[in-house]
Amino acid sequence: MQGFQWHCSGELASLQLNPSLSPSALSCSLTSTSTSLSIDGAETAEDKIQRLISEHPVIIFSRSACCMCHAMKKLLATIGVNPTVIELDDDEIPALPSPPDPTTSQSVYRAPPPPAIFIGGSWIGGLESLVSLHLSGHLVPKLVEVGALWV
Repeated sequence: MQGFQWHCSGELASLQLNPSLSPSALSCSLTSTSTSLSIDGAETAEDKIQRLISEHPVIIFSRSACCMCHAMKKLLATIGVNPTVIELDDDEIPALPSPPDPTTSQSVYRAPPPPAIFIGGSWIGGLESLVSLHLSGHLVPKLVEVGALWV
């Protein structure tokens, strides 16, 4: 795909991060969040991803038609959270931030394969990490802490 391509609905916002269209033509509001996904054409893919992570309390980066992403969305919906979902093309996946090294708290690993979920700007991991967080009883408090869930 060339340029930006948007598909918006209440559950999904899909975008292509390689800029070739004017930024004024690109804006999408999600019904599940109040923040728009406006794009600055001068941003790099890494900057766009970092901005999206910082703007949304719960965001999932996925590939299109990813069954694990679907399971993540269903788990979060069961709890009462509607995450922002961004579908990445294969060439955009390396722009995902690397998970931190547990011994140094610095990013030293390669980019995580999608789906990758970020809660409150922090990398959580994939489906296994999300389910583990939920089963340990730490997911709901974390979602409440970042304002994605009200109890």
